[in-house]
Amino acid sequence: MSKRAVILAGGKGTRLRPYTVVLPKPLMPIGEFPILEVIIKQLVSSGFEHITLAVNHQAEIIKAFFMDGSKWGIRIDYSLEDKPLGTMGPLKLIKDLPKHFLVMNGDILTDINYSTFHDDHVRQNNIFTISSYVREQLVDYGVLETSDGVLLGLREKPRMHYEVSMGVYMVSRNALEYVPDNSAYGFDHLMHDLVHAKQQVAVQKFSGYWLDIGRPDDYAQAIDEFESMRARFISE
Repeated sequence: MSKRAVILAGGKGTRLRPYTVVLPKPLMPIGEFPILEVIIKQLVSSGFEHITLAVNHQAEIIKAFFMDGSKWGIRIDYSLEDKPLGTMGPLKLIKDLPKHFLVMNGDILTDINYSTFHDDHVRQNNIFTISSYVREQLVDYGVLETSDGVLLGLREKPRMHYEVSMGVYMVSRNALEYVPDNSAYGFDHLMHDLVHAKQQVAVQKFSGYWLDIGRPDDYAQAIDEFESMRARFISE
């Protein structure tokens, strides 16, 4: 089965300013490569044959860098938003999507096996599959447990754990029936609508490496760790 991916690369990268004043976020460097090039190399290694880059902000810079994808041995084309459409809205602009396809953010550093994730979703014939990650968050304060103005307990700088979306999804074309045309519509909107419609959304917990480099702290960590862990992400 031919594997198709849509990479969301149209954001303004406001959380990474001032870095993204000059470069669009997907072209922010990780080692010697832009993060989006790392992702494309990974998708090529995972057997994907066609990538659509959903672009908006600084689209011409991204198009000039990646062109038609022949440098990486893959077909790359572009879907241009003329206004921000959120994370799921841009999918309605792409008219040739297959029955099942990968959708992901263009600012993720991970060693997930995209091929396995794709094939698991297709085999299970889900309407939508989320790749999730357990994130640890240190709270820098003493957390009070109270009731009616009385202290019941205290947790000093606790570490909290949250299962979060990695920004990597497998999508069935049927899910697009819930996405409005030409309107801003995010991942959160679609999840609420699918749950409300009693559509089962699968979640696959991932335990490998994952960072969202749209967060300044994670971007700095990715720069520090990429070279020493390079073989986990790309094969030369």
